[in-house]
Amino acid sequence: MVLSKRERYVFAAAIGLLTLLAADHLVLGPLLQRRSRMDAERAALAAELARDHKLLQSRRELLPLWQAMQLSLRSSPAEAESQILHLVRDAAEESGLDLSLLKPERLADKSRLPQVAFQAAGAGALKSVSHFLWRLETAQVPLRITELQLNSRKEGTDDLSVQLRLSTLCRPDRAPPTAAPGASPPTREEIR
Repeated sequence: MVLSKRERYVFAAAIGLLTLLAADHLVLGPLLQRRSRMDAERAALAAELARDHKLLQSRRELLPLWQAMQLSLRSSPAEAESQILHLVRDAAEESGLDLSLLKPERLADKSRLPQVAFQAAGAGALKSVSHFLWRLETAQVPLRITELQLNSRKEGTDDLSVQLRLSTLCRPDRAPPTAAPGASPPTREEIR
């Protein structure tokens, strides 16, 4: 079978197109897919690296705060109770809030950081109540307001009653930590 010049050009072009199509399907397509997967992986790894750097930076910034918090933990529930009782009384006195109830509650807590809870109730003007709550919120000791109830004692007057539950932490089984310059905070497993 003899092919004319024109048929040979068409046949060569068809073979060339089939070769290009096969090369695209077998070589170029997978290569481009692999490159896009690698770009996506690179972007994900760069984002993870940025998160890790941010975590390390925040650890460096928060380590002194963590050490100060550890130093403020009392070594027994009685000491923690006394610390919070004095803090609440001082805050109420400074803000002008009349405390009618302040009593500790012993919780049966077997964790490494047991809690000591308190109930407090008082009355005063809105300014006194807000200053009292601000003092508790910004205290330098570990203190958490777990419940808060605010009511008006008389309608249309600036006479409020506040009832709250507080809790604090203590370390009964360890000596107070020292603020060593290279010390790291305990992991979650160590706390449990």
